[in-house]
Amino acid sequence: MSLLSNCKPQDVFSYFEKLCAVPHGSGNTKHISDLCAGFARDLGLRYRQEPCNNLIIWKDASPGYEHAEPIILQGHMDMVCAVAEGCTKDMSVEGLDLETDGEFLWARGTTLGGDNCIAVAMILSILADDTLPHPPLEALFTVDEETGMGGAFALDCSDLKGRKLLNLDSEEEGEFCVSCAGGVRADCFLPVKMEETGGETGYRVTLSGLQGGHSGGEIHKGRGSANQLMGRVLYSTMERVPGLRLADIRGGRFENVICPRNDALVTVPADRAADFESFLAEFDATLKNEYAGCDDGVSLSCSTEEVPAALSADATFSLLHVLLPLPQGVQAMSADFPGLVQTSLNLGVMGMQADGLHFTVSIRSSIATQKTMLLQRVRAIVEHAGGTVAERSSYPGWQYNRASSLRELALTAYKDISGKDGIISATHGGLECGLFIEKLPGLDAISMGPELHDVHSARERLSIPSTARVYQLVCEILKRSK
Repeated sequence: MSLLSNCKPQDVFSYFEKLCAVPHGSGNTKHISDLCAGFARDLGLRYRQEPCNNLIIWKDASPGYEHAEPIILQGHMDMVCAVAEGCTKDMSVEGLDLETDGEFLWARGTTLGGDNCIAVAMILSILADDTLPHPPLEALFTVDEETGMGGAFALDCSDLKGRKLLNLDSEEEGEFCVSCAGGVRADCFLPVKMEETGGETGYRVTLSGLQGGHSGGEIHKGRGSANQLMGRVLYSTMERVPGLRLADIRGGRFENVICPRNDALVTVPADRAADFESFLAEFDATLKNEYAGCDDGVSLSCSTEEVPAALSADATFSLLHVLLPLPQGVQAMSADFPGLVQTSLNLGVMGMQADGLHFTVSIRSSIATQKTMLLQRVRAIVEHAGGTVAERSSYPGWQYNRASSLRELALTAYKDISGKDGIISATHGGLECGLFIEKLPGLDAISMGPELHDVHSARERLSIPSTARVYQLVCEILKRSK
């Protein structure tokens, strides 16, 4: 008897258990793609497997639904592979060790991958059940969603007929996501030339103690970016202490994280050292006042340090005139979803190298034209100072569709089944739906899913009763799509 034999719906958890038996971390999806293709063959269904391991499976309409519009059911096969401290499992070659208490399902010592293999399992169960009434189905399983939506980018949509998409990659039962942000990375470069120093006092300036956070999910919390604030600190210091020269400035490890610390090396004329130290102490108090309540730990400090070479005072002036006006944080809020960020940007990583200053700005917006506008603004500031901006990793947003018939169908079905009103939500993060909408003009989409906790960590848990209720809802939506 399998571990999940008593979990309902039995077919859903049977498929899930089989999927969990093979490794399927992002970038390692051949096994799970082949496994799902094998299921399609066993069911006698037409399928297409792409070189990147994306998989599409078709199923004809059930009797009475032959003239209904096709529906695309979609989830991604890859998972984030994280292990708890002390766990020795090699997730690149081993399957998961599932555990359950009847209420929740988890994997011993690792992530569960309910994000998003529970979607794959539900879709496979629907494909296998010939008793369910449904329109023509196009089951779409993508790969590498967790590492940049590579499968969605690579997907060939030429043989997809559906213009309604049920994405099953959300984690709150009863919540229907209908919009997400698009994004782009702007890799910026400012050439610099170092000159020897002499007769000056060198300092290391450290801005630390900030909380940081994810630039999608926590950009609205008002937390300070050490990269952006250091530009302001040094510009303000330059005004108080003429002759300041910048030798180094660096902070951040990840482009999508609000930078919590920045370190800079500077020199000042020896006779202005006391003024420099006094001003930084004043500015430390300024920052503590400005960020009280949201970044109480912010700290600005300095210590003397040998600095053999630095930019000239004029070059420092020019560079800081770029860093000071660079926008950071929330730029616009959504009119459709009160409290949701619509447009933002984040100066995530910066560092001085031998040829100059390199820094990356991550731009997000659910409105494509605002994403373009912010990229233009960054480019205008940097290029005016003789720098360059290279664009990469651009992905489209998913703008709210005020006239979505699929959304209304799902809300009505949910209310009839649960007796509760569904919640319409949006995210400032990225979802595959934006890419599908770009590739399939006119696509009507919603994202939904069962209750999941602590995804992307070894504490990940999937609610078994919630899975049953969401599966029932998906089947009901299909039944009503006649």
